[in-house]
Amino acid sequence: MQNSLSHLAYLALEHQIVTLTLEPGALVTEKQLIELAGQGRTPVREAIQKLAWQGLIYVRPRVGLQIAEIRPDDHRHVMQVRRELEPIAAALAAVHADERQRDQLQQCARVMADCAVTGDLPGFFAADKTFDEILEDACPNNFITSALGPVQTHARRLWYSTGAAERMDRAIAMHIRAIGAIREGDASNARVAMASLIDHLSEL
Repeated sequence: MQNSLSHLAYLALEHQIVTLTLEPGALVTEKQLIELAGQGRTPVREAIQKLAWQGLIYVRPRVGLQIAEIRPDDHRHVMQVRRELEPIAAALAAVHADERQRDQLQQCARVMADCAVTGDLPGFFAADKTFDEILEDACPNNFITSALGPVQTHARRLWYSTGAAERMDRAIAMHIRAIGAIREGDASNARVAMASLIDHLSEL
């Protein structure tokens, strides 16, 4: 996974957007985002470019930066893409992940399990972002991962906006099951576990 300053700025701002600290529709300045990200101007500008590409920030000429609104059809559209592509990505990752990535998956599952015990929804979402990035690294099909990256982030924000902390335990258990299948190199089970997870998340 990347550890550049621009990526760290991206992760910080993405988390602020997902957890609604940066509210949907809010107008923000570059200076505010620099303060929130804790990074310099250049890394934050690069992070803004990525967030804009993902449809999370709009660059409004003569207005500034606006956090994307949440629209009524977003959840259905997001899950439609995830349902088709994420099981394939999980199966490919199960086959192609290296030992370092499998170790990272194990650590990610541990963090998620801890979040289930403490009821830490933001912490779980941060771990889920880590899972997405490991999946992206391990999946050799860049076309799939390029399509999945934005919708995975939108999905987390949509779920957080529903106040679904009480429904976290089952979702975490299903994440851990999918992670376990990928770690074990079981492509068939990884595909099934991921499809079941997406079906469950579609109901939230």
